[in-house]
Amino acid sequence: MIKRNADRVRTYRQCVTARNVRHDFTSEDPWRLFRIMAEFVEGFEVLSCVGKAVSIFGSSRTSPGNKYYAIAEEIAYRLAKEGYAVITGGGPGIMEASNKGARRAKGHSIGLNIQIPMEQKANPFIDTLLDFRYFFVRKVIFVKYAKAFVIMPGGYGTMDELTEALNLIQTHRIQKFPVVIFGSKYWKGMLDWLKGTVLESGSISAEDLKIFKVADTPQEVVSIIKKFYARS
Repeated sequence: MIKRNADRVRTYRQCVTARNVRHDFTSEDPWRLFRIMAEFVEGFEVLSCVGKAVSIFGSSRTSPGNKYYAIAEEIAYRLAKEGYAVITGGGPGIMEASNKGARRAKGHSIGLNIQIPMEQKANPFIDTLLDFRYFFVRKVIFVKYAKAFVIMPGGYGTMDELTEALNLIQTHRIQKFPVVIFGSKYWKGMLDWLKGTVLESGSISAEDLKIFKVADTPQEVVSIIKKFYARS
């Protein structure tokens, strides 16, 4: 026990010594908390008057020639015409298409850009741009100001946002809102797995499958969101 404690003290002292040598105070945990807090404060302040909005997610690798790019633009256009601000991750691909559609409809186009090693550059169709260092802060902002999530075809990041929203609604951590998965063909494997393996294993209930809807046209997306709030 004494030796183990001595090892811990030695490790702590080495850490402090190395930190003091660097003189990089911004790398210390207390200062990191201030950076995190600053991102929350800026996000809350800038978007506090945004009104009703929809967050649209999808792959940053979708090219302008891809059919899903055009569909995302059309969905955002229709939502903006219905009075919704459009929130995206601020980058290229589906995000760019969605911001472009909102801009075309003269709606409020919002981008929540993330600082990552690949250096994601904000697309040129954004009216209100926020930059984030921390993914989890950005995710809170996506949820806090959204009246609905639209999940376009995408990869890990898109699935992360989808499952985060489903879990928050399932556990009643946030008020239920429409989660619309677009493209039944694209998401078929995941949907079959949820309705088969996951449901049959008891990991989710049949009620949990009602948290989201699947759409295949821009009209369906808008209709699902409008119907939800008409009932509410």
